[in-house]
This record gives sequence, structure tokens and C-alpha cells, in this order.
Amino acid sequence: MDVRDLQRENIKTLKPYSTARDEFKGQASVYLDANENSFGSPLPADYNRYPDPLQLDLKDAISKIKGVPIENTFLGNGSDEAIDLLFRAFCNPGKDNVIILPPTYGMYEVSANINDVEVRKVNLTPDFQLDLEKIAETIDANTKMIFICSPNNPTGNSLNRTDIETILANFKGLVVIDEAYINFAKQKTFIQELTEYANLVVLQTFSKAWGLAALRLGMAFSSTHVIDILNKVKPPYNINQATQDLALAALENIQQVNDWIKLTVSERDRLGNALARLAKVEKVYPSDANFILVKIEGAHDIYHQLVEQGIIVRDRSKVVLCDDCLRITIGTIEENNQLLTALEQL
Repeated sequence: MDVRDLQRENIKTLKPYSTARDEFKGQASVYLDANENSFGSPLPADYNRYPDPLQLDLKDAISKIKGVPIENTFLGNGSDEAIDLLFRAFCNPGKDNVIILPPTYGMYEVSANINDVEVRKVNLTPDFQLDLEKIAETIDANTKMIFICSPNNPTGNSLNRTDIETILANFKGLVVIDEAYINFAKQKTFIQELTEYANLVVLQTFSKAWGLAALRLGMAFSSTHVIDILNKVKPPYNINQATQDLALAALENIQQVNDWIKLTVSERDRLGNALARLAKVEKVYPSDANFILVKIEGAHDIYHQLVEQGIIVRDRSKVVLCDDCLRITIGTIEENNQLLTALEQL
């Protein structure tokens, strides 16, 4: 299949915004082309020049770590931007549809609604896996994308890889695999399969393991055709220079990130075992993420009791398949101990 055939007709003929720096290639000493402030910035560092619209230095550094070529990499203002741009580029408003798999990350549905795209929901099975038969029944000629979150939010588990591969091999639209939590998982990333599946889009983020949530920097990896389309429809300077600089600095500290990942996984196991021993806890679900989903008696009330003590978790008790469940992020050792003490006293 040629994924370029999936894009909207108006996107096929769209001429992207041309920046001043797109028109000039090479080095210069005097820049009078972009109506910037030529005197600098009222800050210790200067940010008066527009940033590289394609973030090539940052992509090159990411490529060395991820093993994905620059031309297969898109950077967004958080992964949410990549999600939104996929809708804008590939889904015709009022005509096309996408499939999501609740319980799952909420922005897929929000972005669909913003872009006037029908959302078709196929719930995960009771053990939080893909229902391949129902997914197949739900697909029609106007189904453009299927969003798969693995490890899944809010359940924390990884979805069966062979099931995902079945969808990739048989679905004629884009398969978007959101790997926001992949750094905490035992399973391999799907970016290794980019050359195998032209319809594969893998989302990752700097917000979780890398500890850069405030910078809003997300990654999308896909075929060059998909990346070219995303670059065509994105705002010209979607990643600011401060974010690019700070992310480049962070990429030099990968050992620190790996140490935090190991500690998070260790604390996830310790916290999960401790929670399972509490009388009120009915089940601690297996997790490959930096959080745990816990089924607990009176979850909604316990949530508010924790709030009164200044401890904030996420009440997921109204989410499909998550009755009486709290989602608990893995904190520091001290934070986890404080949570356990509070729960023991309730």
C-alpha cells in the first residue's frame, strides 16, 4: 500500500508555509530576512532568532540513541501535536472514522472530536487485550486510523505483540502505536518494525522516562512518506529553541535517565506488592509503565480522603473496565512510603 493515498485530497496539493530560512541555504553573518529583533533578547541567552523548523541537530542526537534515521522522525509540541496532525492530514471531517480501544489515552477521542472525525470504540477484553474479531468487524472503507496504546494508559499492561502485528499486516490504514511508557516495559519498541510496515506510526515522548514533561516534546516515527506529510502540515516553528537546547543537553545524560528507569521499576514492584497486602485492595494489575492500576474498595471515597492529606492520585473508577480503580504514579521512595502509610490508616 502507498500511505500517500490515505491523505486528504487538499493535503496532497497543499503548499506548506515557506520560512525565510527555507529560502536561504548556507552560512551568513548578517540576517535581515525574517523581521526578528536584531539586538538580542533580555535574557542571559539570546532567543531572538527563529529556531530550525526541522530541528535537525536534535533529530540527529535522537537518531543516535533510537537508531531511527532523521527522515523517519517527526518532533511535535508533545505527542498530542502529532496525534492532532495525523487527523488533520489523513481524516476527512464528517466522512472518515478512527478506531480507539478503551480504556485508553483520552486525547485520541478529543482530537477526533475537534477534527469532526467519527470515533468507533472497541473495548479491550476483560484482561485488557485486543479484541481482534470485534476490531475487524468495526473497520470499514472509511476507517483511516487505529490507535493502540502499549503499554496502555490507564491499565499499565503491554498488549500482545502478535495481535498488534496482525492488525499491522491486515489493516489498510495507519496503525498508530503510542509508546509513551515503553522505557519501563520489557517488550521491544515497534520502531524496529518501521521498514516492515509502511502504515506504522510509533509515538514516543520525553515527558515520562526523560523527565521533560514541561518542555512539551514528543516524537513520531514512521515512513518517510508519513513524516513528509506531517512536516508539510505542521506550524513552521513548532518546537521552540529553548526546548531544542534543553532536550539536546538532556540527551547527554542518558545514564541518569537509565538509573531513574531502574529505580522506577524497582519501586513499581515494591509498591505493587505492598498495595496487594492491604485489606481494601482487591487487585493490583500488572504494569509495564511508571504507574499501577489498583482495584480498591470505595475507590472514589479513598481518592478524596487522600486529597485531604495532600496526596493526589487519579480516580479512574468511572472509566470503562476500571470500576473502583485508582491509577497511582510511581513516586520517589519517600512519596511511595507516604502513600502507603496514608492508605494503611484509612
